[in-house]
Amino acid sequence: MLRGFYTATNGMMAQQRRQEVLSNNMTNAQTPGYKQDQTPLRAFPELLIQRMENRDIPNSQGTSVPTMTEIGAINTGVYVHETIPDFVQGSLQETGVSTDMALVQGETPDEEGSIFYTVQNGEGDIRYTRNGNFTVDGEGNLTTSNGYYVLDDEGNPINTDNLAFTVTPEGMVQLDDGEVPLGIAYSANPNDLVKNGEDLFELAEDGAALVDARGVDGLQFNVQQNHLENSNVDAAQTMTDMMQAYRSFEANQKVVQQYDRSLDKAVNEIARLG
Repeated sequence: MLRGFYTATNGMMAQQRRQEVLSNNMTNAQTPGYKQDQTPLRAFPELLIQRMENRDIPNSQGTSVPTMTEIGAINTGVYVHETIPDFVQGSLQETGVSTDMALVQGETPDEEGSIFYTVQNGEGDIRYTRNGNFTVDGEGNLTTSNGYYVLDDEGNPINTDNLAFTVTPEGMVQLDDGEVPLGIAYSANPNDLVKNGEDLFELAEDGAALVDARGVDGLQFNVQQNHLENSNVDAAQTMTDMMQAYRSFEANQKVVQQYDRSLDKAVNEIARLG
């Protein structure tokens, strides 16, 4: 009986975690460059059930051989194994703001490859983002909406001095005293990156360092100034998935309640003495 109780409980926990991820996706449906998270559900490893009582059966030599009867396999439910960002390109929105820049990715040499802006957070660590909703701070440096420096291809902050600058499709920031290449990094497997909050990604502990996108053969991309890449969250589909997760949670909850009533009857009625 308790196996079913635990299976339903695991189902509730999995759907609760899925609901949290879907809610976060919905919250960021209007965040530029946001990549929605996916929550694949996996089954716990199967367990092989065998009889606890062993029987000794004589073999042809007259000696007894212990045997154990296999009953079959059971599964103890599902769980959310991990959250995986979906790096599909979002649609473009024209804003007319010079500091807005959308990365448009074309063909890549790797099926899952993706490109990112390179930024520096408040602690001086390198991070990556697809959110091109930039601005210029009081010192004339190009920054993210959170105030983090946008870096060039050599890892230095880009000083535009003012809002009067142009960005070419190749990602070159044209200033009065020359051109500065935007730091655009390429990851052959973006799943090596983990979300770091504030719409930033960082390298996983065992992830390979990202390379300059301009040096990657077969990679096509361009930068669209005065545009933003929209979130790739499908609000209608996400709402449908949230309702489905809620119904699944509710169904598992009813199973748990039924098991609870059955256990209550077994303890307080069937097992009552006298």
